[in-house]
Amino acid sequence: MDIQPIIALVKETKCIITNREMATHVKEKAVADYVTQVDVAVQNFLKEELHKIHPEIQFLGEETGLQKMNTNSYWILYPVDGTTNLIHDYHHSVVSLALCQQNEIVLGIVYDPYHDELFSAVKGEGSFLNGKPIHVSSANFLSETIIGIGTAKRELAKENFSRFLKVYERSQDIRRLGSAALELAYTACGRQGGYFEIYLNPWDYAAGMLLVKEAGGTVTDWSGNALNPAQGSQVIGTNGKVHEELLKQLL
Repeated sequence: MDIQPIIALVKETKCIITNREMATHVKEKAVADYVTQVDVAVQNFLKEELHKIHPEIQFLGEETGLQKMNTNSYWILYPVDGTTNLIHDYHHSVVSLALCQQNEIVLGIVYDPYHDELFSAVKGEGSFLNGKPIHVSSANFLSETIIGIGTAKRELAKENFSRFLKVYERSQDIRRLGSAALELAYTACGRQGGYFEIYLNPWDYAAGMLLVKEAGGTVTDWSGNALNPAQGSQVIGTNGKVHEELLKQLL
């Protein structure tokens, strides 16, 4: 599949994501879980346009929720990863789009319209930022890098923050962007040595997982097992070299 037409479509969402009026129309789905008119508009636009290009490929989106797919080929879309950031005009929100075939992610795109950064990968062809090859960090130890964290599962906050402290004490520092897809993209391009979160849905991690792998890194669950892109999971993505050291801090 030619990724360039898909990239062009995703970049067309910039005018929707940066529409502040649409971003102020907010509905709370659950505690600290929001949806805006931007989320809905981006999903509707990409679903319709992708269908025009590839009508044979089905669609799984964040606003449709987890569902059993009756096909071996489907898109996985997070229309706005970082909705809370979007609501507050905190410029770390992205579109994340992946293509799953035979239960494997074969194409991934993460687009940050605020910084005009588009991360992309096709299985076996490497990872790119705005068309230029990217690679994971060369850090050998946590003490040589920063680590991204995620705060999913508010009911597990005390347990999570205990982990964050352990990682903070062993790394140069920790960061939280508020977007799993962006955390994985930043791991893929070497801005941080790794990232972890106690639970992510497929639309959170699908595209970013391929970016990290194609950039030379490793993505697993917290037991070191491969992720199933049809299921939610614990997620850890790293440059590979600090993977085991970081895992030890999480268990």
